[in-house]
Amino acid sequence: MLNELLLDWKAEKAARGDARAQWARLITACLPFADAATTELPLSRLLRLSLFQISVGMTTVLLTGTLNRVLIVELNVPAVMVAAMVAIPFLFAPLRALIGHRSDTHRSHLGWRRGPYIWFGSMLQFGGLAIMPFALLISGGRGVGAEWIGHIAAVVAFLLVGAGIHTTQTAGLALANDLAPEHARPRVVALLYVMLLVGMLISGVLMGLILADFQEVKLVGVVQGAAVLAIILNMTALWKQEAQNLALTAKDKPRPEFKAAWAEFSAGGRASRLLIAVGLGAAAFSMQDVLLEPYGGKVLDLSVGQTTALTALWSAGTLAGLAFAARRLAQGGEPHRLAGHGLIWGILAFVAVICGGAFSITPVFCFGVVLIGLGGGLFSVGTLTSAMALASDGKSGIALGAWGAVQATAVGLAILVGGGLRDLVSSLADAGLLGAAMTTPATGYIVVYHLEIGLLFAALVAIGPLARYSPTPASPALSTPRFGLADLPA
Repeated sequence: MLNELLLDWKAEKAARGDARAQWARLITACLPFADAATTELPLSRLLRLSLFQISVGMTTVLLTGTLNRVLIVELNVPAVMVAAMVAIPFLFAPLRALIGHRSDTHRSHLGWRRGPYIWFGSMLQFGGLAIMPFALLISGGRGVGAEWIGHIAAVVAFLLVGAGIHTTQTAGLALANDLAPEHARPRVVALLYVMLLVGMLISGVLMGLILADFQEVKLVGVVQGAAVLAIILNMTALWKQEAQNLALTAKDKPRPEFKAAWAEFSAGGRASRLLIAVGLGAAAFSMQDVLLEPYGGKVLDLSVGQTTALTALWSAGTLAGLAFAARRLAQGGEPHRLAGHGLIWGILAFVAVICGGAFSITPVFCFGVVLIGLGGGLFSVGTLTSAMALASDGKSGIALGAWGAVQATAVGLAILVGGGLRDLVSSLADAGLLGAAMTTPATGYIVVYHLEIGLLFAALVAIGPLARYSPTPASPALSTPRFGLADLPA
């Protein structure tokens, strides 16, 4: 009798254990990005680390969206001057490779390599945002003092913010690469990208609502509130993330020169070819950033609300690309090949955008906008994962810094070239110098879109050999294919 009771108790206990295990699997399957969590980097710690991306996204939207509109419309600052100030942060982008190298070889008695750079980057970001609203008000003639003083102060503010976000993001990505196991890095990359989009989306909506009824005091409050929030987010992300390792930061440890480290990193040509592809692809996907909404309004007669919705379509496509990229890479997909697929989707996207405008078919145009986001998401995750794979012996900083430097510089130059080329071609078309058939509002835009298609083909040529000769993983990271809410980015 006692044996039977004991057997029944063990069976009941086993059943309860199976039920708890099933509930745990269900909760994990329904939790976004649960697959990115590992024993070394739990999900709570990973989400906290990704807060620096929300800070970067918030600051990016503030510079390129909110302040751009306020300066031109409310403060009557010339558009050329606004464009120059917004482009200033990109001047610091080429130094990201050097920042990454310095964080790889940082010497400190505290035993931290990435933390000091995230800290000082946050301080630069905070300082630039703190003085920025007053500088902008003086530049717009709303303050006390000569406008040229406001112009100089604004340049300094934008330069500080640019240095801060590039330093913080480079060191933050390197820290994420240090903490995440190799098999989990694709999911970590996708999560960091999604958090960047989340930061851009939330901050864009909130800042737009607050500044809908513009007042100088509101501008000061929004920008300085962003400064305080940025320092809080970055310090929360950094708190107790990096373990002390006195051997890595010892004062007597030899520090290779950047030139030697770069030569080692680029040896064999694989890194150089990847960076060329990154530059071409990033330029191709971003050249239309300031052109899609005007194109929809002038060519397809879309309203302001409809053109604003294009950002949501692009974001939806980007999120879909991130989700697919994370799933495919987690199953053992080859990152160069995935980036190539993103380039192909980008070619189809711009064909759809051109045809949608030429034939006045709005759904085709909108579908092309979604595909731009999809292709860009695939390409970004694929190339960033490839850059992470190039890191060796704890030298992820120079690899990720080089990727970020090329990507950010290409984006800045592409936006500038795209806007200038559109204005030049449109003026030639309006003057009748391109023939009667080209005298349409769409001519300048279409030329830019065709150039982007050409850049995408060039990026395919650059990345093709890397995808062709990269070794196929012996076994996928996930033993059995599955799909659930955990595979969705949000």
